[in-house]
Amino acid sequence: MAGPVGTASCWECFVLKYIYLYVAVVGVFIVLYLLRHRRIHVAHAEELQQAIDSGMNEPPSLHPVIDPARCMGSGACAKACPEDALGIVNGKAVLKNAAACIGHGACLAACPVDAIKLVFGTEKRGIDIPNISPEFETNVSGIFVAGELGGMGLIRKAAEQGRQAMESIRKRANGQADHDVVIVGCGPAGLSAGLSAMQHKLRYKLIEQEDSLGGAVYHYPRHKIAMTAPVKLALVGNVKFNEVQKEKLLAFWLDVVKKTNLQISFRECLEGIERDGDNFVVRTSTGRHVTRSVLLSMGRRGTPRKLEVPGEESAKVTYRLIDPAQYQGQTVLVVGGGDSALEAAIALSEQEGTDVQLSYRSEAFSRVKQKNRMLLEQQQKAGRIQVLLSSRVKRIADHEVEIEHDGAVHRYRNDAVIVCAGGLLPTPLLQKVGIEFDTKFGTA
Repeated sequence: MAGPVGTASCWECFVLKYIYLYVAVVGVFIVLYLLRHRRIHVAHAEELQQAIDSGMNEPPSLHPVIDPARCMGSGACAKACPEDALGIVNGKAVLKNAAACIGHGACLAACPVDAIKLVFGTEKRGIDIPNISPEFETNVSGIFVAGELGGMGLIRKAAEQGRQAMESIRKRANGQADHDVVIVGCGPAGLSAGLSAMQHKLRYKLIEQEDSLGGAVYHYPRHKIAMTAPVKLALVGNVKFNEVQKEKLLAFWLDVVKKTNLQISFRECLEGIERDGDNFVVRTSTGRHVTRSVLLSMGRRGTPRKLEVPGEESAKVTYRLIDPAQYQGQTVLVVGGGDSALEAAIALSEQEGTDVQLSYRSEAFSRVKQKNRMLLEQQQKAGRIQVLLSSRVKRIADHEVEIEHDGAVHRYRNDAVIVCAGGLLPTPLLQKVGIEFDTKFGTA
């Protein structure tokens, strides 16, 4: 009897050893997992505090608000956010980098417990959104709004709004004006509306103040994820993009324009809208258009703020940086003191042989990300960027610029000027024609 008992005891010891080993391995993984998540949570908390300290915790537009009572801290929203704007702090999701949020809503779809809603404005800073009907018509009969201006930053839904708005606009067409509709802005909503106008054989005019289509997407940084859901376009059908980078999406849209022969009037800026009986007169930088209806599908960036100095009309002056490599070996002046200006100057300074000057009217940079501040100081110490605080551009010439600095006007050699001074929102222009707005303070 001793033999079988001893064999059983050895077997039990063998099993116990493996159980202990399994528990130990699992325990190690649990400890490593907890340590890793603690490091991540601490890092996210530090990012959030930096944003608060630098005044960068106010989101610019549509953004997520998390219900802490519902949030289970899974981190699915943070993983789904291409801008790394969300994080986990104290076991709950937070908007740790509000300035980076572009409101495309990937976090909303990723949340497993419906703890996220997308809203405009905050308790401290309201955002004006025009009052529109379910048919996307404002309180001014005949003027419609779709897309970002009306509170929809999601590409898929903005495009759908443009298509649906055109369904209402075509019912108003009566042939008494030069155009059935003037569409202002060629972002996702305007592009979709233009294609719908073609499908319905409407007489349309599509204007865009930039020199390329895309709206806010055109201004995204290189390789940014720009679309996270399929979209339906008239004359095209279902576009089955999920996550797609900015460049691929813009290339697709350009191909659509070419294949459909959609007519777009680039570099034509809206200057005013006036009632003309049952019609409207749309005044632009290139002329006037009499139309039965108007669809406002421009974004909330507004018209670029100008310096209003001699020579600003020069072709070497632009209001955004798209590709730093095109300025390689040149002397470039960047004007502005926000994150976009600092990021442009830093990116340019990294190009071989490029000399960069950064002019800002105030005596110090405020409300900028700490990372940008540190990188700017680094490039400045390396002699790659010349920072001119308390300075103003006085004149732009073919091969130089005049800048008032240190109590005198100095001349600097110059090949290009990039103005990053923000934009002028269209709200006053639209209010003048009678469009009513609601101010959203953290509400949908």
